[in-house]
Amino acid sequence: MMQNWLNALILSLAFASTSAVAQSTGDLGLVVERADGSLLVIDQSERASIGRITGLGDLSHASLVYSPDERFAYVFGRDGGLTKVDILEQAIVGRVIQAGNAIGGAISDDGRYVAVSNYEPGGVRVFDAETMELVVDIPTGSKTVGLVDVPGTKFVFTLWDKGETWIADLSDAEPEITKITGMGSNPYDALVTSDGRTYIAGLFGEDHLTALDLWQDNPEPMPILDGYSAGREGLPVYKMPHLEGWALAGTDFVLPAVGQHEVLWVDARSLTQTGRTETHGQPIFAMARPDGRQVWVNFAHPLNDTIQVIDSLSKEVIHQFTPGPGVLHMEFTPRGHEVWLSVRDANKIMVYDTQTFEKLREINALSPSGIFFTNRAHKTGL
Repeated sequence: MMQNWLNALILSLAFASTSAVAQSTGDLGLVVERADGSLLVIDQSERASIGRITGLGDLSHASLVYSPDERFAYVFGRDGGLTKVDILEQAIVGRVIQAGNAIGGAISDDGRYVAVSNYEPGGVRVFDAETMELVVDIPTGSKTVGLVDVPGTKFVFTLWDKGETWIADLSDAEPEITKITGMGSNPYDALVTSDGRTYIAGLFGEDHLTALDLWQDNPEPMPILDGYSAGREGLPVYKMPHLEGWALAGTDFVLPAVGQHEVLWVDARSLTQTGRTETHGQPIFAMARPDGRQVWVNFAHPLNDTIQVIDSLSKEVIHQFTPGPGVLHMEFTPRGHEVWLSVRDANKIMVYDTQTFEKLREINALSPSGIFFTNRAHKTGL
């Protein structure tokens, strides 16, 4: 009996010791510090920074994705660098310069592959997520944009120079490439819905967007919002909108308009326009709170000190405030009770309550841009 008691005590102490040093990843995140080539490790629950990872190169237009277990992040740098970091160890565990100029990437639904979208030399390169070894090189003869993952170990991306969208199926030993022509002139970015069905490309060279139904065996381009700027003078485009920050608010998509001070509302099923909301400036990100009840919008230079909040039912602006100079990105906590803003020129991350709009915390950061919480690991297209 005594021996059993001692064994139980030893196991209990061992478990307590292990638990004391264990750290979960569910409420962690990373902030890109663009000017310093570093990542700030942040804790949602504590509303605090808990570390910094350095040595990631040019992060002036950087984004990242997470492994399914939320432990590793794959960072896509503007210098063509693909960097794998361990969030818990707060360290780089792999890095490769895979191109001259990269513009983002994605991770496959099974977590096996990481794909990178390149401007120079163009094309997409796919790497083993564990070893960081090159698996597939997909030359396109064009700059690639709008790279996303979709179910079935597939990547979808669009060609700026050719107006085409390609689907790369990596489910078998030999990749299968499907090429869809006629997407439109100079597609600059794209998004995919969370079910992986609808892929929408924004066009810089035409007055509409183009959608694909990826559930079809042979997806055909479908122009949407045709002529949304007709009869109005196009305003200067200081910065291209980011469609990856699209919003699904209730039954509508909310998309930033190119060359206009407004966001556009589109029925998610019929893809017809249902409204437009005039905004403070040229929108960059139009992002829905996770419940879809609000849409938060930030803006291009020189009006990038302002945030507007739009009510999804009335489609009207219900709140406007100025967090500070250079508001570059927004990220909601998974259930939407808070939103974190990167205010680059104030060197701050600012945390706000989404119900009361009260500022809850400021966190020092070095020229922050993208904010990425680990719950993105479980979302298609992010």
